[in-house]
Amino acid sequence: MGVSGSGKTTVGKLLAAALGWSFIEGDQFHSESNVDKMAKGIPLTDDDREGWLDSLRTEIANHLSAGKSAVLACSALKHSYREKLRVDERIQFVVLNIPFATAKERLTNRKGHFMPASLLKSQFETLQQPQGDDSINVDAQQTPDQIVKEVVAQLRN
Repeated sequence: MGVSGSGKTTVGKLLAAALGWSFIEGDQFHSESNVDKMAKGIPLTDDDREGWLDSLRTEIANHLSAGKSAVLACSALKHSYREKLRVDERIQFVVLNIPFATAKERLTNRKGHFMPASLLKSQFETLQQPQGDDSINVDAQQTPDQIVKEVVAQLRN
């Protein structure tokens, strides 16, 4: 989880491969209206995210009930969003922490994604950092391989 530009997809795919798990791209679960809104530089509201979170929760529950593990890449910016996604105690959040300037630089240089750099400020304003031991926090300025090694080590502890 993390703001746009933190590396969720890149790290998520590598982490899933390292663990032998499925990878789920959370952006693919956004409604067309949500994607259009973000592409126009309009931040999503909690109401906009409700259906998206419901779809992600269903996807997570389906994987778990089938006995499968997966890495899901999604922003999960608020505590309430994470609680909705926490289907049961097996859910573990990995927080990709990144400074605003680094995320903005990455978004400015990213091609082919609907999320414009202009929405980054609203994501940082919305972000509620997880508290306590319910997440693995990593520095997203490291290389993706370094991040994956750190996360795998913490998952196995």
